[in-house]
Amino acid sequence: MRALDVIGVRVEMPSNNPIVLLRERDGDRYLPIWIGAPEASAIAFAQQGVVPPRPLTHDLLKDVIAALGRRLEEVRIVEVRDNVYFAELAFDGGATVSSRTSDAIALALRVGCPIVSADEVLDSGGVPVPDEDEDEVEKFREFLDHITPEDFESGSGSDR
Repeated sequence: MRALDVIGVRVEMPSNNPIVLLRERDGDRYLPIWIGAPEASAIAFAQQGVVPPRPLTHDLLKDVIAALGRRLEEVRIVEVRDNVYFAELAFDGGATVSSRTSDAIALALRVGCPIVSADEVLDSGGVPVPDEDEDEVEKFREFLDHITPEDFESGSGSDR
């Protein structure tokens, strides 16, 4: 398993499909995952520290976990199959629950737990971009601006 950081949510043009962009913490790969608009908002709200007046679904789940005296230890992106990413929530005591990757990321940001990925997932969908090379980073940003979900159909997938 490899630790990931959430870079943020971007919108792929021209289709306006949201992408959550993850970066391998001790490596040079980025993992773009297409997600739905509500999940993109949930992730962006968590990153920006937005606290709604009433709990949204991910806030509610965080509160339920706490009320039950449990702790979410980590979120694992475990597989990509038929262009769909699969994740699991790993709780204290060893319990795991299957989850959509976008929901798992939104919850992880709220509780402050690590997000990790199976090596096979990064090997399949990760895009290498060396941090030292600013030219490459700019090329990657341009790549994200012009990519479509169909460009990843051979292996990287979609969370939806």
